[in-house]
Amino acid sequence: MTEVAIIAGSASDVHVVEKVKAVLSESNTDFDYQVISAHRNPDKLDEYVKSSDAKVFICIAGLSAALPGVVASKTDKPVIGVPVSGTLGGLDALLSIVQMPKGVPVACVGIDNGANAAHLALRILKTA
Repeated sequence: MTEVAIIAGSASDVHVVEKVKAVLSESNTDFDYQVISAHRNPDKLDEYVKSSDAKVFICIAGLSAALPGVVASKTDKPVIGVPVSGTLGGLDALLSIVQMPKGVPVACVGIDNGANAAHLALRILKTA
């Protein structure tokens, strides 16, 4: 069973993904990694979220950073958003992730802080 699903909105987010994978690997936590854009591949994203047996989702996205919110709208499992630095230093992504509508919660860690996302996922898994 996959404990954590890591979804990046773009292959260019790999520098953040590697931070997540390092922490999860160090703790021997099973994970799956996918690159799926909420904007370019919405049907693929929908299928992946619905079929995943992951207990926690970590979504890594920059710019408009819709990915974490879209995933949270499709599951009742915990979703952690990781904003990626970009043209506005990642503030655009950070604000997009933290400003979710009522009933669609997304936890958010610091800009490019994939390690903290993984540490938070591990804490969530300990409560289950």
